[in-house]
Amino acid sequence: MKPKVIAVYPGTFDPMTLGHEDVVRRAAQLFDSVIVAVAAGHHKKALFSLDERLDMVRDSVRPYPHVTVESFSGLVRDFVVARGAKAMVRGLRAVTDFDYEFQLAGMNRSLMPEVETVFLTPGDKYQFISSTFVREIATLGGEVDKFVSPYVFSCLVEKVRSLKNG
Repeated sequence: MKPKVIAVYPGTFDPMTLGHEDVVRRAAQLFDSVIVAVAAGHHKKALFSLDERLDMVRDSVRPYPHVTVESFSGLVRDFVVARGAKAMVRGLRAVTDFDYEFQLAGMNRSLMPEVETVFLTPGDKYQFISSTFVREIATLGGEVDKFVSPYVFSCLVEKVRSLKNG
């Protein structure tokens, strides 16, 4: 019997975008099990708390029965190895992502040679979407409903409202 191939898709997902969802969909077609690993602490200042991000990601991946969501802190390497994953999924939007992701893949190969990094590109209509752009546009009052799921959009609207009121 062939062993199950587990992949980990790590990120901050602040917030989860339709581009992220498309990468999850693609990964779910390739691997027996996909774990979306939401970073607890990160060098970026998050708009949403870890619990809020976990909630949004769980809602976004609900259509995929063999995709689970977990949080992690520390090195993603430790998380990947502890889960027995054989692949780490990384999304690439454009050439500008490639240099950083290539370096990261090389470092990860050095830290965990038994794990392959797999680059997946989102569909054309999602190539330009980034969480950073979505956060910035939303906090400045712009329209972001076409970049995120309806649930994530409602979370963004509520978060922006709470920031303005308090």
